Amino acid sequence: MKIGVPTEIKTAENRVSMTPHGAAELTKRGHRVYVQKGAGRNSGFEDEQYRSAGCLLADTARDVFQEADMIVKVKEPQPPEIEMVRRDQIVFTYFHFAADRQLTLDFQKTGATAVAYETVELPDGSLPLLIPMSEVAGRMATQEGARFLEKFNGGRGVLLGGVPGVPPGVVTILGGGVVGINAAKIAAGMGAEVYILDSNLNRLRTLENVMPKNVMTVFSNEYNLRGLLPRTDLLIGAVLVVGAKAPRLVTRDMLSLMRPGSVLVDVSVDQGGCIETSKPTTHDHPTFVVDGVIHYGVANMPGAVPYTSTIALTNATLPYVIRIADVAMDVLIRTSLEIRTGLNMYKGEITHSAVAQAFDLKYTPADKLI
Repeated sequence: MKIGVPTEIKTAENRVSMTPHGAAELTKRGHRVYVQKGAGRNSGFEDEQYRSAGCLLADTARDVFQEADMIVKVKEPQPPEIEMVRRDQIVFTYFHFAADRQLTLDFQKTGATAVAYETVELPDGSLPLLIPMSEVAGRMATQEGARFLEKFNGGRGVLLGGVPGVPPGVVTILGGGVVGINAAKIAAGMGAEVYILDSNLNRLRTLENVMPKNVMTVFSNEYNLRGLLPRTDLLIGAVLVVGAKAPRLVTRDMLSLMRPGSVLVDVSVDQGGCIETSKPTTHDHPTFVVDGVIHYGVANMPGAVPYTSTIALTNATLPYVIRIADVAMDVLIRTSLEIRTGLNMYKGEITHSAVAQAFDLKYTPADKLI
């Protein structure tokens, strides 16, 4: 198979979808890898490294799209990229279709096949291709939140860890999944007073057993959340419903419970956000203010640490890239649960029920199309 690795063009996205090491694994198996010149530079990987790995370097993204049977990306295709997608192509990337109706409709028109990293699911329900970037985003959420709590960045001037004689800041985390756990680890390490809310009691029991003593578990409901918001310095949204739009847990009226200069980081923003007032922002302009509360809504947080993120992403995605390259898609649909759950569109038909439900579009199970 011919695999294409274009340069990411989303605003301030510095990651690349594959390291030279990952590309070398594909070329050793007889596949041809086309990498756009300069695609890995912002992640710390030079063209010569890809050339040494057996890749063919392409001058433009259009050259990559014209040659490749499968396009491997990091972020959802941007409008200029969608125009280059062919009906016979597979695009393997983070799509987050349920948060973007226009993207869904535009990609559907291409008639191509979309396999979404974020919905690839193992039999135990875990999401192997979402986990590494969720780990990065969770750790960054606390790091960025602490930065914007500083007075010179518009915040209340709170040091999350406090100092002797001054109590620490309060961090409230919505969701006890991978993002929430990693956010809590960093916040706890800083010395903050941390609360994790989740509606799964078994998860809360597990977190209670493994988290440090400055991390408290709270059952997630509106009453408990309203009780915490007036004390919260940093609110982190870490809610995920696989393939679907995130539920709104914090409404506009609840925002008024927070003190001016408090900060919220909505990591769920790429799935529509779990806070009513949040919206996607960029690394260039990461924040905005509503009712005195600083909102951080960068939808590609790991793009700020591209070297770490690219290696972590390739570690997770490469086995699936190899599998798709080695085996026909109709065979994978029949035999691989992970690929079947990751398949969001097959030849232009929506094959993920949550995506179809998000916009009241037609859903067709993938096995009905082969």
